[in-house]
Amino acid sequence: MSELINNSKYRKEKLKELILKLHDGESAASVRQQLAETLQSIPYGEVVEVEQELIQEGLPESAVLELCDVHGSVLEGNVDLSAAKEIPVGHPVDVFQHENIELKKVAEKAKELLSTLSQIGEHDYEKYIYSLQSIFNELLDVDKHYRRKEYLVFPYLEKNEITGPPKVMWGKHDEIREQLKACLEILKAPELKAEDLADSLDLLFFPTIQGLVDMVQKEEEILFPMAMDVLTVDDWWSIHKQTLEFGFTLYDPLVEWKPDGLIDEDEVTTVTGDGSIQLPSGSFNAKEIMAILNTIPADMTFVDKDDKVKYFTQGKERIFARSRSIINRDVRLCHPPGSTHIVEKIIEDFKSGKASHAPFWIQMKDKFIKIEYFALRGENGEYLGTLEFSQDLTENRALEGEQRILSYGKPKI
Repeated sequence: MSELINNSKYRKEKLKELILKLHDGESAASVRQQLAETLQSIPYGEVVEVEQELIQEGLPESAVLELCDVHGSVLEGNVDLSAAKEIPVGHPVDVFQHENIELKKVAEKAKELLSTLSQIGEHDYEKYIYSLQSIFNELLDVDKHYRRKEYLVFPYLEKNEITGPPKVMWGKHDEIREQLKACLEILKAPELKAEDLADSLDLLFFPTIQGLVDMVQKEEEILFPMAMDVLTVDDWWSIHKQTLEFGFTLYDPLVEWKPDGLIDEDEVTTVTGDGSIQLPSGSFNAKEIMAILNTIPADMTFVDKDDKVKYFTQGKERIFARSRSIINRDVRLCHPPGSTHIVEKIIEDFKSGKASHAPFWIQMKDKFIKIEYFALRGENGEYLGTLEFSQDLTENRALEGEQRILSYGKPKI
């Protein structure tokens, strides 16, 4: 028998046979026992191949989707991960795995809180519901995790002719998302009674949480090891660069991953197909960034490394007048002769690294103005230019006490 157990073809045929037994209605416990007795464990890659073959042989995707949770529970602990590749810190899969750790923590918190429903008194019930709403809002954040899989990872698997498992998994994603939304809809229902919530625990809430946790298992034991085998370093780098378009789930990576030896001129800033500017902490298009810069309550002027004025904000209430005639003009020519030596000194010290910040404040009639110059530097400390930042702090200086109540007017001074 040992030579059969070590035979890939035999293992796959046996696993296929067992999954079809589930399809025909045999209990998961019975099938799990047979799996343990005949196979002991099965390599993760063969699980994927079997699922793919079943679909190709005519088992409807809907049936595979229906069986997904059951055969996942049967396989739990019986998948051989000994050949799985090591995952670098900060790699997209490392990020997925850290998100899964956080998702499982929140899922466990949800289960524990739901289990205490019968112990909640009338006076604590409203607070209890708010806590559940908060937890399920956190769980719904899994949508970003799933979307990164669907739109970034799955296309590369499909290019490698792995189509069945992504389709099945995407179907489970949609199911979990809809269930989470249904949970929140119940929790936000006006005058939700404790008995109504209790009636829905076993029908909706606990199965939803279990489905989410089961998906974590499928990712950890099958999807991620397989993807690490199939996708190239370039594939993963492309995924990494696009990740911020979707965002992270309950986790902010501590390390920025970059493959060894990779030279990528677009690693800091990328212009996407729709014209958005992708930065390490998010993205916006030209119209949005213009609105942001012109809404900040300050005047900003950017002078590049060659001392040319390249940009200034156009807010509604400017402190110092600017016209577009100064664009590409030497910054020294934009100041009165009496202050040129100060401008020269700031630029000289910023370029040499002697200084990076020069603050001034002046009284202009009844206004108190703060003017600051900041050296702009790249990741390696190279000088990129200077930012002039001017604010009218008159109202801020006069603020007293606190304002905690929402008000759309100017503060009373």
